[in-house]
Amino acid sequence: MNGPQDLGGQMGFGPVAPEKDEPLFHAEWEKRALGLTIAAGAMGHWNIDESRHTRESLHPADYYSSTYYEIWIKALERLLQRHGFVSPEELGKGHATGKGTEPKRVLKAENVAAALAKGGPCDRPMTAPPRFSAGDRVRTHNFNPQTHTRLPRYARGKAGIVEAVREGFVFPDTNAHGKGENPQFVYTVTFPAAEIWGDGADPTLTVSIDAWESYLEPA
Repeated sequence: MNGPQDLGGQMGFGPVAPEKDEPLFHAEWEKRALGLTIAAGAMGHWNIDESRHTRESLHPADYYSSTYYEIWIKALERLLQRHGFVSPEELGKGHATGKGTEPKRVLKAENVAAALAKGGPCDRPMTAPPRFSAGDRVRTHNFNPQTHTRLPRYARGKAGIVEAVREGFVFPDTNAHGKGENPQFVYTVTFPAAEIWGDGADPTLTVSIDAWESYLEPA
């Protein structure tokens, strides 16, 4: 979907100003926000794509006025309600008023380090050969789905060259909505700057994205 997170090429937001020697956390509550998000995700009732889509579905005014971990917490509240763990009333009161969904599993403190080290690999074996090869000229689809997608707006309907063929990976567009992993090959596609930014773009620059196979067609 065209969510507020899709800022590539958008104007009016000012320059990017990286914070020098930025700390991992700016406040103690951010540590708890990270811990809650990891622990809740480990219950096994949603995947990373649904979690990401939920963050990106926040209203733009809410998204842009929130800090990084505020976005995480607001999305987590939605996920917990959607899957029956809490009710709006309970969130307002700050405590449980009844029994909610039973977790499929619980991440215990002594297992956190191992769980984080393991991660959540999303590469998958593929049986069919890739449709494209390195050096192929391709064009991305020009679409504006109401559902989740990882194809950024600035790279839609653009012609580029396949730079590399990657492995098969879970397709986030379906996985975010409980419609299966449906793994596809992922390709690194490179575009000349003028194709992305138009006239006046620096001719020495290129832009590369990783695109799932169904985002592409021969050009």
